[in-house]
Amino acid sequence: MLGAIAGDIIGSVYEHHNVKHKDFILLSPDAFFTDDSVLTVSLADTLLNNIPYVNNLKSYYRRYPDAGFGGYFIRWARSKDSQSSNSFGNGSVMRVSPIGFVFDDLQTVLMEAERSAAVTHNHPEGIKGAQATAAAIFLARQKTSKSEIKVYIETNFGYDLNDRLDHIRLTFEYNGTCQGSVPQAIIALLESTSYEDAIRNAITIGGDSDTLACITGGIAEACYGGLLRVIKDFTNNKLDEHIKGIVSDFYGQYPKI
Repeated sequence: MLGAIAGDIIGSVYEHHNVKHKDFILLSPDAFFTDDSVLTVSLADTLLNNIPYVNNLKSYYRRYPDAGFGGYFIRWARSKDSQSSNSFGNGSVMRVSPIGFVFDDLQTVLMEAERSAAVTHNHPEGIKGAQATAAAIFLARQKTSKSEIKVYIETNFGYDLNDRLDHIRLTFEYNGTCQGSVPQAIIALLESTSYEDAIRNAITIGGDSDTLACITGGIAEACYGGLLRVIKDFTNNKLDEHIKGIVSDFYGQYPKI
């Protein structure tokens, strides 16, 4: 989970100032956590304390209203109605990483990822994106090779993971959909050699840099067995006490990495 949060924070300064090369400042003093981190922690809080997803998603919005939430989510979070929209935005994906770290069988991971997504994103693409990302994290935790993860995701979710980052960078523009960000984020992981390299890959795709790095970062944490101390310390120093408390409790209860 911290890998997803770190990706969000590192990518925060590049969302509106895209870079298409890997030689950029990784740990910018201007970086900050966004709604991606906030909602990731809301899911972790749900898993720790058995609070319904809908309640925590709304309460975390109220706690962090200026974190950069999208317009559709804001209207949903402010409304008294908890009915899901038919959304296929990548909001269902950027928050899902805790699920991939908690459960010990793939079927439960897929079922719980669907439950977490459907609260706000009950379009098949919204659910598929969350399931694919959580499954990739689970498989990486099991020491499944990147090539095997690629085959599983392509076979079970229909994403084409054969493109190359050098080609994607040439034409990629901002895309907030699951189908327009999940494959690219996974490819960033597949072409990486370390957690840091995965994050650099994701950010250089361009577009929604913080969310791409958040998605990639959750999988990369599982793939590479955690984060370097300097990245952990940088990330923790960007978080407030409430979020740090949930993160600490999460890793205390689920020490998977």
